[in-house]
Amino acid sequence: MTFSNSAELLSFHWVVYSIYALIIISVIAWFAYNLTRKEKVRSIIRIPFYGYMAFLVAGGVGHHIFTYNAIPWVAQDIMRDEIKPDASYEITIKDHKWVKLPKKVIVHCGDTVRFNAHSEDLVYGFGLFRKDGTMAMQMQVNPGHDATGILIPNDILWTFNENGKFDLTSTEYSGPKQYDENGNDKMLVKDWLEVVGCKKG
Repeated sequence: MTFSNSAELLSFHWVVYSIYALIIISVIAWFAYNLTRKEKVRSIIRIPFYGYMAFLVAGGVGHHIFTYNAIPWVAQDIMRDEIKPDASYEITIKDHKWVKLPKKVIVHCGDTVRFNAHSEDLVYGFGLFRKDGTMAMQMQVNPGHDATGILIPNDILWTFNENGKFDLTSTEYSGPKQYDENGNDKMLVKDWLEVVGCKKG
């Protein structure tokens, strides 16, 4: 089992955690039903309390162990020193503005891209969003310089496996200056990145 993007992973987690929650609710409902009856209800299956708790813990932890290697960006982040990106982009942010930013980025399906963002004053975010408003990826962009005076890098590797146009904006609140009088996001760049060449999406 593998997931090509965060939306697929979220859908899978939604199903699994819904089942997980229903199991917990059903046991609590059975217990409450027993309390409301005068005569004791005979259980079909007798599960000791600690056995039930062990089952819940094993199920929750096991789910995350099972899906760990299925999340593509986890292994990619761990092995990033061995990965050569297909493209790399340098970005600089200052005073709630994208000071240095490519005008438009075109990514081919399956390409791994490195985004390296620098902040000259505040903590910002670097986030890409799908047209339905769901977030495809994001990272925090911390300010500061190293001992040589060079801006501290904040980089992320990302492999794109779905066609579409993505909007860019800061995902960290860094003050009201990011928004105009009507509440519009001044750091929002529509259709900043486009992925092409995927068979699906």
